[in-house]
Amino acid sequence: MAFRTAWRSSFLALLTIGSIPVVTALITAADATKQSSEDVLQLHLRTRIEPFKGSKVWDEVTLTKDFPARETAIIVCDMWDKHWCQKASERCAELAKKMEKVLKSARARGVLIIHAPSECMDFYKETPQRRRLAEVERVKLPKPLDIPEPPLPVDASDGGCDDAKPDQEHRTWTREHASLTIADEDGISDNGEEIYSLFKQRGIKNILMMGVHTNMCVLGRSFAIRQMTRWGMRCVLVRDLTDAMYNPKESPFVSHEDGTELIVQHIEKYWCPTILTDDLLKAKK
Repeated sequence: MAFRTAWRSSFLALLTIGSIPVVTALITAADATKQSSEDVLQLHLRTRIEPFKGSKVWDEVTLTKDFPARETAIIVCDMWDKHWCQKASERCAELAKKMEKVLKSARARGVLIIHAPSECMDFYKETPQRRRLAEVERVKLPKPLDIPEPPLPVDASDGGCDDAKPDQEHRTWTREHASLTIADEDGISDNGEEIYSLFKQRGIKNILMMGVHTNMCVLGRSFAIRQMTRWGMRCVLVRDLTDAMYNPKESPFVSHEDGTELIVQHIEKYWCPTILTDDLLKAKK
């Protein structure tokens, strides 16, 4: 009896670290691991509604939604190393510096990163990140949703370059901007069918779009907002990690920054909500 009592006391002592039972510590550790593997992005989605249809009066609305990180991907659109428009190239370089921090944070939380520097696939053709998408088993594409859209609010028919003496449009890009890290677990593709197929296989339901240019590639590429939305994916634009091709000398004759904001608002009205980078740099409270 004395032996059993002593054994029981020793066992209980082993189950305690200070004043915290080991069992509780193990459960806490397990919960922490589960939480890490099921990280949630708390996003403040800005959108616009027209309460009285046909009035053309739009109200800004912000909704808070939780996106599981493992069901979410970021597509980095056309963040090239160089652009034919000098000012566009300079703004892209500044965006890349800011974007790198966001991608690192999102990647650590379990978000899939897809790099999509259009027309640069040859540069990456031997990399595992490119092969991951090039060799993906294609899925059957859904019938695209019929989503009407009015004309964009800015005129970029001149190419949208706001240089003092704009050059002729020509291809200058060869790769993604070097400021952006392509991690081992990332993917590389400029093909919407490849990207959609990978997303379906991995259970990705949400796409966060960032990159350039808001009124062109971010909307119009095969992997971009219009197409992915029509295929039923839930898209969100990161509005402070994008830039437009717009020359203030063209209609509606506003600053470059205001022109970009008008396009962002257009997207919020007709395509998808937007967020700020702060949502991706902090954990859910």
